[in-house]
Amino acid sequence: MKGEDGAFEIEVPRDRDGSFEPKLIAKGQTRIDDLDDKIIAMYARGMSMRDIRGHREELCGLEVSPDLISRVTDAVLDEVREWRSRALDAVYPIVIFDALRVKIRDKDSRIVKNEAVYLALGVTGDGQRAVLGLWIAANEGARFWLAVMTELRNRGVQDILIAVVDGLKGLPEAINPAFPETTVQTCIVHLVRHSLNFCSWKDRKAVAARLREVYGAETAEAARDALEAFDEAWGNQCPSIAQAWRRAWQEVIPFFAFSPEIRRVIHTTNAVESLSRVIRKSIKARGPFPSEDAAEKLIYLAIRGHEKTSRTVRGWLAAVNQFAITFEDRFSPLGG
Repeated sequence: MKGEDGAFEIEVPRDRDGSFEPKLIAKGQTRIDDLDDKIIAMYARGMSMRDIRGHREELCGLEVSPDLISRVTDAVLDEVREWRSRALDAVYPIVIFDALRVKIRDKDSRIVKNEAVYLALGVTGDGQRAVLGLWIAANEGARFWLAVMTELRNRGVQDILIAVVDGLKGLPEAINPAFPETTVQTCIVHLVRHSLNFCSWKDRKAVAARLREVYGAETAEAARDALEAFDEAWGNQCPSIAQAWRRAWQEVIPFFAFSPEIRRVIHTTNAVESLSRVIRKSIKARGPFPSEDAAEKLIYLAIRGHEKTSRTVRGWLAAVNQFAITFEDRFSPLGG
């Protein structure tokens, strides 16, 4: 047989009447595809075992069993464990924390439960995006997030300049014990989108324009005045919006201390939303996952594929100089 690794010999079982028919390597076949990589690639695109079997049989006339597919994809778990324990950079200018929900069947009760997949997306000193880790948990809280922060420190992270969070319970309280100098900043885009849920569709454009005056203010004081003005104009129709901003105000106001270049970088959530979109596309066609391992290996494969095409954060060249000025004793563009 000839394959990508060169030529090799195989021994085919034989019987007296010649009725034995090999399944993976047909009689007379002299070449074999890189089967494992192809199965993993199809699995990463969200194809089920049935889909993979049908695809291989229709296009290649190759019959593969569910057990073989499971063994091949389970080999990814070793790569996942290595990826989750890899060393990280000492300093990340920005780390964005986000979550998405997946359905996982409990192995004991067999009940399908909604569990959260938490992601930490870091921006490196040269503006590259890198997923620092993923964690699957049914419940979040300060204890869970403290364990996450401890893991990041153990893997080499010494400092995070700005942590962008989005209403994840217990996360803001857990960051500073592990990284005392980190600025915790709420995600402005998510806060705006959350606010728009409290107004009618026809008013969304007008409400968004008035909220832009809040987060576009030059100072925290001007932003507070703009919020009060918004409440006077829209408080009767949408009283929950101003209340939501006031509840998150301590994580909003750090935004106004930064230069416009840094604001533009941390304001947008395109990086994490692009990643979430890729993951959701992979899991959309799947039913409930039979286990956390099954969910983890598919999400990891989606992340791996996404990072191959990931680009530098937009506006990073202008922002990196401002990071060096604002955090001069903690950050160097050259990684020093």
